[in-house]
Amino acid sequence: MPTKLDLKKDLKHLYNPSAKEVVLMDVPPMNFLMVDGHGDPNESQPFQEAMEALYAVAYTLKFASKAGGIDYTVMPPEGLWWMDDMREFSMAAKDRWQWTLMIMQPDHITAEMVRQAVEDIQEKKNPPALEKLRFERFHEGLAAQIMHIGPYDAEEPTIARIHAWITAHGYDFHGAGKHHEIYLGDPRRTAPDKLKTVLRQPVIQPQA
Repeated sequence: MPTKLDLKKDLKHLYNPSAKEVVLMDVPPMNFLMVDGHGDPNESQPFQEAMEALYAVAYTLKFASKAGGIDYTVMPPEGLWWMDDMREFSMAAKDRWQWTLMIMQPDHITAEMVRQAVEDIQEKKNPPALEKLRFERFHEGLAAQIMHIGPYDAEEPTIARIHAWITAHGYDFHGAGKHHEIYLGDPRRTAPDKLKTVLRQPVIQPQA
């Protein structure tokens, strides 16, 4: 029997936070499949194409890993969202958003395994965004986070709550930090009011 990794359990503090209060986390370096884009995800064909490419590679890697003796559950999709000035970040300005869609990978997944998975997919289906996909180590570091429960378009009050917490606790927005969302629910199968999304904002502690 192959070894089965339970990444969601091992990383519960990062992928299943409380919905009651904002908490501060030190997010460690992790490896991700990534695809970049821009614009409103609700009106963006590239966004859907990015998701297609990410899932294709993520599942190809999972099955290859399982065949090699290590099984694991594919992690949920995540999105980094940003504007030039993160203090202006708003749900009302989605057309100005830049984004990176990504799926976290276990530590044993290598760049060579990703390259092989991409080649295998290119021979079979070759989704449009596959050529844009990259494999990268991402270190988010110190960040404030909370679980949002409800529709994606109703996140504004929760985002405002995170921003208020950052200011109230003496932190500042990380200059290169991007609004981070982790999508734990499938909108095709879950009622909008029951969707769970981890919301996270990188911070820095001002020098005295």
